[in-house]
Amino acid sequence: MRRQAENDVRDNAATMSSPISRPLRLDLAVYVGFAAFALITALASGYRTHSVWGAFATAGYLLAACHTVFLLVTRRASSRWWDSRWTSARLAFALALVAPLAVLLVARLSGGDWADSPAAWAAQPEVWVIERSGLLLLETGTPYVDVFSLGRAPEVNDYTPYGPAMALFGLPRALATQLGIADVGLVQVLTDARLWFLAVAALCVWLSLRLLDKPSVPIAAAQIAVLCPATAMTFAVAAPDLAVIGLLILSLTLAVRAKHVLAGVLLAVVVSAKLTAAPALVVLFVLIVARGGWACAGRFTAAFVGAAAVLHVPALVDPAAFVEHVLAFPAGRGAVPSPAASPLPGHLIAETGPIGHAIALGLLATAAVAIGLWVVVRPPRTGADAALRLAVGLGAAIMLTPATRWGYVVYPLALLGARWCFPQEEGALRRARSTSSSG
Repeated sequence: MRRQAENDVRDNAATMSSPISRPLRLDLAVYVGFAAFALITALASGYRTHSVWGAFATAGYLLAACHTVFLLVTRRASSRWWDSRWTSARLAFALALVAPLAVLLVARLSGGDWADSPAAWAAQPEVWVIERSGLLLLETGTPYVDVFSLGRAPEVNDYTPYGPAMALFGLPRALATQLGIADVGLVQVLTDARLWFLAVAALCVWLSLRLLDKPSVPIAAAQIAVLCPATAMTFAVAAPDLAVIGLLILSLTLAVRAKHVLAGVLLAVVVSAKLTAAPALVVLFVLIVARGGWACAGRFTAAFVGAAAVLHVPALVDPAAFVEHVLAFPAGRGAVPSPAASPLPGHLIAETGPIGHAIALGLLATAAVAIGLWVVVRPPRTGADAALRLAVGLGAAIMLTPATRWGYVVYPLALLGARWCFPQEEGALRRARSTSSSG
């Protein structure tokens, strides 16, 4: 608490110095911009989940903006909590993230899962799909159904476009179902997959900060990584990507702290949950080679391969179903078209026809080669370097992939925010490496 108070005083003192109000004006612009996005979402979205989030988030961001105006007017630097820029952030967090999640958790008790109309949903489909995958894993040994043996035409929600590790988040609800208590209200809330995604994400962030010796987190990092609409909406309505990001950041932190075997195992969990994180394997491998040498990279790789092999055992129960769900469907080659069609550059180009689709894939391949060369020619030597390369790589993939969702921008944004929490000095990093040479 004392350290946080000291940080608040230092933060406020910097804010009130000359130029006196530049950080606060930037905060105000950020919160007003966030509020505008949330208001448009609340009014224009046909999704119940998005509308609920938008209503609460608009209030939260505007309240944060009002507090920022208060700080601009008073221009005081003190240790009192209401004079801190972090108070604005906490207000936004409470109303734009926690409050809509709580409302949607309770609303889900009234049903709405698997309904045809998004106006009935209290959670996004990925939540129910992952909960179903946990039940399937318990009952059949694999989280995937054979969509060609359903006795009807397959539908979008028949697919589970995640790796086998993602089904672990559905196990609490699956176990409750097996025990016959899944219909109890409190049990329904506590086994909602969103809570488990968020618990893992929070634990990973906490562990990462401890491993990095509790660095001071800049306000801007919190705004970019946590408070932005991409993260806030995901927090309330779905959240699997936040668990993946948390695990990814922790694996990067372990690599920086020379815990190479643990980093490899954890990254295997990440990639086995969602293939979106696969580029991290290359970045972390190069980072470890640059910092610790080939022997350390070998231990990291062996740990990754071994853990990934174990985690993919459920895929061997029905390999064809695994390919259909995890590879063909997201690539737009499944029996059902992927609904990932946000109007980002790659999708817009691909929609012009076969030539446009080829151009989009060509641009994606070009970006992959360019970023790969950047990683190899100028290898990352710090966690901040690696986070930046990952953010750029995943950002380019999201922008240029023909089938994508705008919500995936949470990956590069969270990584950019996390980047500011890694130490920049090589001296500190060399000390960390020397203390853990055994990996």
